[in-house]
Amino acid sequence: MLRRNRRLEKEYLFRKSKETLERTKYEKKRKIREAVQEGKPIPTELRNEEAQLRQEIDLEDENTAVPRTHIDDEYAKASERDPKILLTTSRDPSAPLIQFTKELKLVFPNAQVVNRGGQVISEIVESCRAHDYSDVVLVHEHRGKPDGLIVCHLPYGPTAYFQLCNVVSRHDIKDKKAMGTVPQAYPHLIINNFTTKLGERTANILKHLFPVPKPDTKRIITFANDQDYISFRHHIYAKPGGPKSIELKEIGPRFELKLFKIKLGTVDQDEAQNEWVLKPYMNTAKKQKFLGN
Repeated sequence: MLRRNRRLEKEYLFRKSKETLERTKYEKKRKIREAVQEGKPIPTELRNEEAQLRQEIDLEDENTAVPRTHIDDEYAKASERDPKILLTTSRDPSAPLIQFTKELKLVFPNAQVVNRGGQVISEIVESCRAHDYSDVVLVHEHRGKPDGLIVCHLPYGPTAYFQLCNVVSRHDIKDKKAMGTVPQAYPHLIINNFTTKLGERTANILKHLFPVPKPDTKRIITFANDQDYISFRHHIYAKPGGPKSIELKEIGPRFELKLFKIKLGTVDQDEAQNEWVLKPYMNTAKKQKFLGN
């Protein structure tokens, strides 16, 4: 298993190293294609490679015209099978953190909660790879309040680090009858205001935690970005008066997420490259928004 994982990592790093060369060749083909379409002469620096590049352009189709990136490879097999998620906590979790983790198990379909015990992160990731898990979600706390969420995609990454704010669990809401029970049906997703490149990347990480739902599902999960804070809401709906009347009922939990790092690797790889990090000086730029408008 160790040899296989090392081989897969080397193959992934090799594909990533070829991206720059593929991107350069793609730009050359784009210039030749534009020159031919507009009836302009071929750029001087490309005349020696024109014949070979034109031959490659003739052989391309819609799937091979645009070069694939390591981001495509990370979720290339996501549509082939439903996600399988392992949920765990930091060591010595408090009762509120354990309760919140159990509620997250109801949020994510096909999730399994595992007690952390004395296991280190590398052992957890290795075990998840061996048992064909697609993601690992770790929840952290500070003085009994959940304050951190780590989403690690397997086997290559990426790993997204979020700050948890304003957590209201189902356990904290007194009116149990109004909340209702959580259905086991796969939910529809509403992903709002992730318009930047980083926002699309973040939405891609979050949406692949959920399988494809059936069209008639009455369960809805919302990720709404506002001022780079991602609001999570969980609802079910009914149509008591016909198709034109919709009644929403929140079933919890609710919380806010603040992205502060995306790493191109798994959570146990300290040497992995950081794709994006929220720096301290970025907090002073109040008008700058990283995820959306």
